[in-house]
Amino acid sequence: MKKIILTGGGTAGHVTPNLALVPTLKSNGWDIEYIGSIDGMEKSLVTDFGLKYHGIKSGKLRRYLSFENLTDQFKIITGIFQSYSLIKKLKPNVVFSKGGFVTVPVIIGAFLNKVPVVIHESDLTTGLANKISIPLSKKVCVSFPETLKYINDKGVYTGTPIRKEILEGDKDKGFKICGFDNFKPILLIIGGSLGSEFINNSIREILNSLLENFQVIHVCGKGNYKSDFDNIKGYKQFEYLNEDLAHIFSITDIIVARAGSNSIFEFLSLKKPNLLIPLSKKASRGDQILNAQSFEKMGYSKVIQEENINSQNLLFEINDLYINKETYINNMNKSPAKNSIDEIIKIIESFKL
Repeated sequence: MKKIILTGGGTAGHVTPNLALVPTLKSNGWDIEYIGSIDGMEKSLVTDFGLKYHGIKSGKLRRYLSFENLTDQFKIITGIFQSYSLIKKLKPNVVFSKGGFVTVPVIIGAFLNKVPVVIHESDLTTGLANKISIPLSKKVCVSFPETLKYINDKGVYTGTPIRKEILEGDKDKGFKICGFDNFKPILLIIGGSLGSEFINNSIREILNSLLENFQVIHVCGKGNYKSDFDNIKGYKQFEYLNEDLAHIFSITDIIVARAGSNSIFEFLSLKKPNLLIPLSKKASRGDQILNAQSFEKMGYSKVIQEENINSQNLLFEINDLYINKETYINNMNKSPAKNSIDEIIKIIESFKL
């Protein structure tokens, strides 16, 4: 049997594209196992999906000075030894990596075992983990065609794999989950799998004004649920959505979100007009800003920078997005986005022997 090891972790964005490949891989006869961090959030996502999970030690790769950089070096070294032993034992045909700091020891372990590695880069520019890993890989799949100029001849434009179930939401279930009706349009606020305190606070400041025109679904992130906002008619909070997310998407008219690559490609596939508030350079390497700029240029998204937001203009931009939603939908309908799952599976299949 053909065997593949999937790896990726740290956020849901480093896991869900891996899981999007699983049904096709299984139907093509692949035996699939997963390597992630021992206590990472990826563990529950992967095991809930029915895959065999192997946990390793992993340390975060930071671009700034920190004492933890020293201690995490030992975790990374331990993770490399663990990955080497696991891969030697499991004997996969190929390792597929979705990124995140946990993947570096896995890729090094695969390279030392002479197992080919295929990497997927979601963002327009490569993250630190992938920058380290690309020299050890055979192919690098990218979501944005612009990314190819940052990568050598290993780069292949595939787009981002989207879970098929995201496209198969049930509207009746969506309305039932929220207790909403179809008399007012629905605004979805989602700040990524870990939530966004900035977006949460900004939305709650203008919530009363938003509720005049919209019903609001707010995915606020773990630990960010505010019971003070319970029992407000037309407003529903969730810390996180997994299986129910497709049903929520099915009833959503417009979205306010961060600009993580996996999320925005899901919005594109669903043809959902969106206002992107990318994570600022103060808190990131600026990858979300570039992602958002690319989607804005293509006419798929409206964009406002975090540092420019106030209550007045955020409310205006949300209302303007809804008024002009058909323009964004028409632009998304013209997207040349590829069938990413098929493109990536072709590359994986080339390493089956």
